[in-house]
Amino acid sequence: MYEINCLGDICPVPLMKLQKELKTHSQLRLITDHSCVCESITNYCRQRRLKMSILEPINGVWEITVCALSK
Repeated sequence: MYEINCLGDICPVPLMKLQKELKTHSQLRLITDHSCVCESITNYCRQRRLKMSILEPINGVWEITVCALSK
C-alpha cells in the first residue's frame, strides 16, 4: 500500500496528491492532521464511488485508506 504523508498540508494539496497517486496505485493510505482534508477526501471518494475508510484521529492524526475499484 502506498502512503501519502500530508501532515501540515491543507486543502486542496492532499486531494491533488491523492488524485495523482491513484493513477498508478490501486490502494493508498493518506495521513493528515486536518479535519477539512478528511471531508474533501470523503466527498471526492463518494463522487467517484471509491472505497474508503477513515481511522479516527489518534493524537490529532487521521489515517484515510482509499481503494480504486477495478476497471
